[in-house]
Amino acid sequence: MSATGVARAQQEGSGASSLGPRHSSGALLDVQGLVKHFPVKSGVFGRVSAQVRAVDGVDFHVNDGETLAVVGESGCGKSTVGRLVLRLLEPTAGQVRFEGEDLLALASEAMRARRRRLQVIFQDPYASLNPRMTVGAMLGEPLMLHGLAKDERGRSARVAELLELVGLRPDHARRYPHEFSGGQRQRIAIARALAVEPRLIVADEPVSALDVSIQAQVINLMRSLQKRFGMAYIFISHDLAVVKHIADRIAVMYLGKIVETATAEELFRNPRHPYTRALLAAVPLPDPTVVRERALLEGDIPSALNPPSGCRFHTRCRYARESCHRDEPSLAYDDSPGSGTGHATACPWWPEFPPAPTVLEGTGRDQDKARLDRLQAAFVTGQEVS
Repeated sequence: MSATGVARAQQEGSGASSLGPRHSSGALLDVQGLVKHFPVKSGVFGRVSAQVRAVDGVDFHVNDGETLAVVGESGCGKSTVGRLVLRLLEPTAGQVRFEGEDLLALASEAMRARRRRLQVIFQDPYASLNPRMTVGAMLGEPLMLHGLAKDERGRSARVAELLELVGLRPDHARRYPHEFSGGQRQRIAIARALAVEPRLIVADEPVSALDVSIQAQVINLMRSLQKRFGMAYIFISHDLAVVKHIADRIAVMYLGKIVETATAEELFRNPRHPYTRALLAAVPLPDPTVVRERALLEGDIPSALNPPSGCRFHTRCRYARESCHRDEPSLAYDDSPGSGTGHATACPWWPEFPPAPTVLEGTGRDQDKARLDRLQAAFVTGQEVS
């Protein structure tokens, strides 16, 4: 970015991240009661016969310079939330306030101007990049639309600066998307989002289609850019192993609702909701000699066309009680003095649950370690090891 753009981004994003438990009037983004129902039409006349309750009353906020991760299984509504925040989809109900302004009250022209401050990185960069345009044309287009480059020379200089910012060369501007690898294409998508100097970027599964080594590179790039320019992220993912390395706070979604939210450190240390515990138990461990208890989920996620009554997770919950079938729990915050975690759980029974599954060492760990040591010695000395 230009020196002016960098200074402006750093000034606007310099506020410290507050991880308080409730919505703040000073939050960069404040979402309340967000609802999105998709009508299902049937019959000759196309009458609405049902509603897909994709998002059904979601509240959260994002502060300057922080990353809120939204996690959950496929079909839980997390990607829909991201599109609703950007008004790529129009909500059925709710309020989305960005920089203190109600985005849902803006006319299309005013909303188009506000989108300079709200950008998106999609899951599949090959599908989101125009195959008929060069990289330079794609990065230069938003600069022209928002008047950020006065002439062709200035636009080319900004494009070269953006490419270098994401680890690519200026001469890559002459190439087309199909000439790049998946990781390089995602870097181009990040550069396009950065072109207009946004304050908030919605990253929808930005690394799920990449190899593990490339995932780490892209995550590190996003973290360094956030530190440099003070941007905020809504990071949408189903992979808690990835989320752990980038998120400040995490919101866990299940069937259109947030069931638990806390700081990343608190959530990984003290998961409360049975669904969160199951997600964490599914994260693979890199050490094959370590085993642990598994909190496996039973059955499939119910249909959003006809979600269960009461707690939506009760059909798969090992701790479900009679009241869970009829009473829908609210997201209750932990107001214990000095907690400072902003921890909220949509389950009134979590204090009575046994401790979360722990990591246990395998009985053969010492033997396996000795075997590995002998194998390593064999590679060094060239001797065969039985």
